[in-house]
Amino acid sequence: MVSVDGRLACSFIPGISIDDHGVSHAFIQTIDGTNGKTYYERYSADEFTCDPDRHHVRVGDSTFTETYADINLPYAQGRIELVATTPWPSELGAPGVMGWYSFVPAMQCYHGVVSMNHYLSGKLVFEEREHEMTGGKGYIEKDWGSSFPKCWIWMQTNHFSEHDRPVSFMASVAHIPWMGRYFIGYLVAFYLDGKLRKWTTYNGAKMTSSIDEDHVYLKFAKSHSSINIKATKGHTGELISPIKGDMSGKVNESIAASIEVTIKEKGQTIFQDTGRHAGLEVAGDIDILLTA
Repeated sequence: MVSVDGRLACSFIPGISIDDHGVSHAFIQTIDGTNGKTYYERYSADEFTCDPDRHHVRVGDSTFTETYADINLPYAQGRIELVATTPWPSELGAPGVMGWYSFVPAMQCYHGVVSMNHYLSGKLVFEEREHEMTGGKGYIEKDWGSSFPKCWIWMQTNHFSEHDRPVSFMASVAHIPWMGRYFIGYLVAFYLDGKLRKWTTYNGAKMTSSIDEDHVYLKFAKSHSSINIKATKGHTGELISPIKGDMSGKVNESIAASIEVTIKEKGQTIFQDTGRHAGLEVAGDIDILLTA
């Protein structure tokens, strides 16, 4: 969630952890993008409920759905309505962002996008300061499985400077274990003017990737279209991540990065802009994911 004036950018992560021994707990994890501070509120497992047929998760006194977030935490309180959500379109044989991979059993990690882009309405008190969220923007995704990948790159932004209409971008590249081996899986999505463009492993896109101390460079191409990405790192906060169901891993995430995006179709540039308030994660043995 990003406030209308951009002074607050925060991410709430409700979830439940069940380790190999059946020991479980629920949690709400939060990152404050303005300073990289993170929070981890722990709950008993019986304080977690969810609806299997829709996105509706309750942890303690806080509820997260596809139409509102009712937040009641020691450091954050407020009810935020989510307006004009943009769900990932379902297609025959590809019900979500993972395409036909979503049907493969026993994968290490599954990924979904609940809303690529939506507007916020309401006020949020964060660390005793009230923020006007009406007119701000949000994004919702989810993960489930046993562990995060061995290494991955993830980025997302809805805040492009030259475009008032809804624009949303996300990209994910990861090491995917597969039948005793592995492959590099990737998913790139760009939403503009009601159209979702995709460059993915399963639709035949090709990737080039490199990294330096301050930037991540990615390019994806298929048939007559390509997308060039330059992500600039921002200050990060340390989040807790799952390893075999147990929340014992660590990952650094920024929601203060910036991402330059250029899209070409048939040799013509159809979009070029820089997204702000961007989420960015670069984790694990990244050399496995690089082509240069």
